[in-house]
Amino acid sequence: DPQALGFVTQTTLSVEDTAGIIRALQDRFPALQAPAAESICYATTNRQEAVKDTAPGADLYLIVGAPNSSNSRRLVEVAERAGATMSLLVQRAAEIPWNDIGNISTLGLSAGASAPEIIVDEIIDAFRQRFDVTIDLAITATETEDFPVMRVLRDVELTRADMAFVNGAA
Repeated sequence: DPQALGFVTQTTLSVEDTAGIIRALQDRFPALQAPAAESICYATTNRQEAVKDTAPGADLYLIVGAPNSSNSRRLVEVAERAGATMSLLVQRAAEIPWNDIGNISTLGLSAGASAPEIIVDEIIDAFRQRFDVTIDLAITATETEDFPVMRVLRDVELTRADMAFVNGAA
């Protein structure tokens, strides 16, 4: 029944990508029911806007995240579309092509929504060890959401595998 159609989107898709898809769906199905609220993750939206604002003029834009992370891959695309000369997705500092980036003067750095802050700090430290670094923070949004750990997980002991990841051995 074309009068009873709805849709959902992957929460980590680019806001621009979903807007185009939604417009196409609404053109084809005028009675289409949209979700009651914005379905793009606020952290994804904030990061995309920050990358879009800071990518112009960046010689290199690094996105910290996993290759299977949709929002991290989208951030690489956003950086390129917004004007970064080059953008790369890296999981750790060891993946940065150090020999190829010696001539950059402006670096952009952002991370996928699920990238641990400790890894971002590791990458910043790796740049500080190799270059004279000046950091300009671009604050485009203030995230006030707080997601407390579920009670059942609060007292769970970390395993050796968990600690290996946290300490950079994984």
